Amino acid sequence: MQVALGVGQEGVRVAQSVPGHESTPFDGWVAARGPALLRLAYTLTGNAADAEDVVQEALARALPRWERISRMDNVDAYVRRMVVNAHTSWWRRFRRREAPVEQVRDSAVTPAGLPSDERAGLWQACQRLPEAQRTAIVLRYYEQLEYAEIAELTGVREGSVRSRVSRGLSALREVMGDGDD
Repeated sequence: MQVALGVGQEGVRVAQSVPGHESTPFDGWVAARGPALLRLAYTLTGNAADAEDVVQEALARALPRWERISRMDNVDAYVRRMVVNAHTSWWRRFRRREAPVEQVRDSAVTPAGLPSDERAGLWQACQRLPEAQRTAIVLRYYEQLEYAEIAELTGVREGSVRSRVSRGLSALREVMGDGDD
């Protein structure tokens, strides 16, 4: 059985079975949770192409182990951790080859309620954060995970997660000009 990501509504990549292969519970789970994994990966990587690569890598690793993974108490958390780990591996492998651009072209994931110029500024500020801080902030405020869950996902102590989130938020407030009014 093989799974490929294809383009669905609004340009979001969704899981599709490759013709000629049986549908399994894995296919259904990917169809339901794939878009959320892509959004998480997008916020971690900064662009859609890299996000698709990270999710595809995580799902490719999950598929052979799916029988065991699907019996876990929290499958979503386990696969989210796989996405975070795949992103970390990807980032380490390609960080020297990455060429930053001045403007982010893809705005598929944007904070609601902010004017577009503020969104662009916030996005650029997030991209300048150190990897560990950006990951902690994305998991805390985008995925709305608790500090203990983030610590478990990232493999660091809860105090380190709190510190990363606090320092990241301070850096974002400084860049965005939001002082303690």
